[in-house]
Amino acid sequence: MERWDRVGRTAAYGAAFALTPYVCIKASWVVGSLLGVVPVGAGFSTAGWVLLNTVTIGMAGAGIGVALALVRPWGLRVPGPPLAFCAWVAVGFLVPLLPYAVLASLFGPDEVEAKGGDDPVMPGWEAALVQIGFVGMGLGLALGLPAYLRRRWPGAFAGRLEGRPLLSRGAAVGAGVVGLVWLSWAAGATAGVARLGERDVNWRVLNGVSGMWALITAIAAYVLQRQEPATPARLPRWVPVSALWIGTGSLFAWSGWKLAFTLYLLLARPADAALPEDLTTAAVLHTVAATTGATLARSLTRGTRPRDPGR
Repeated sequence: MERWDRVGRTAAYGAAFALTPYVCIKASWVVGSLLGVVPVGAGFSTAGWVLLNTVTIGMAGAGIGVALALVRPWGLRVPGPPLAFCAWVAVGFLVPLLPYAVLASLFGPDEVEAKGGDDPVMPGWEAALVQIGFVGMGLGLALGLPAYLRRRWPGAFAGRLEGRPLLSRGAAVGAGVVGLVWLSWAAGATAGVARLGERDVNWRVLNGVSGMWALITAIAAYVLQRQEPATPARLPRWVPVSALWIGTGSLFAWSGWKLAFTLYLLLARPADAALPEDLTTAAVLHTVAATTGATLARSLTRGTRPRDPGR
């Protein structure tokens, strides 16, 4: 077994193990809220809180299943497209979270408040386990997924990208615009912000990291669009392709999740839950971001072809 394959297998097991405490914590919240011993999150009824956390448990369980599929023999028998989609979404959720986890630990408060209405204020040990779980899963998938793909579809690593028909320029521009708006909020801009007093360090850091990945996505799409298939590329193709794969996953996964919560706030108007940004503006931005991520990812997968069609 090659060294990098061993590293990938170990990382996949580590990813599944790292996210297990998160599932246990969320399960305790569900059981505790039903028994009345754990507080319900702000803006939610007991039923809504249980439903939300049950969904996140399912998402985490799916992430653990994806990680195990990358290393267990049965993973080679799983249909490729659904597994690739789940891995894309999981990577989009977790890999962009790595710089946020570092920056939030440096500049954020000791206690972690939920963004998007997912978690109540947590004690430090719970917050540490959640952060370790996300960071471990992100790193594990980042190492385990390439090793799995190389084992299952080795011919794809010898493929090339088709030229200018590859990517949608409009989607790339959309990613850039969304990224600039989020970065401006992180820098202190107030356009589109309805509640200035609700802004905190975590909100700024999250917008900064999200904006950074949106710009990375736009730049990677531009680089791939500019490269001609008949001429040698100055930058190895795997660099912008990897950046675009992670960036589109981040846009689709995080904005899709935030869009659902934003629409809930926009329609239900709970008195004890609010976002700093204007809800209509946030809904438009997340819609554009999620659509952009899906469009660019579809263009990327349709524009890549292996040299050996049989593989």
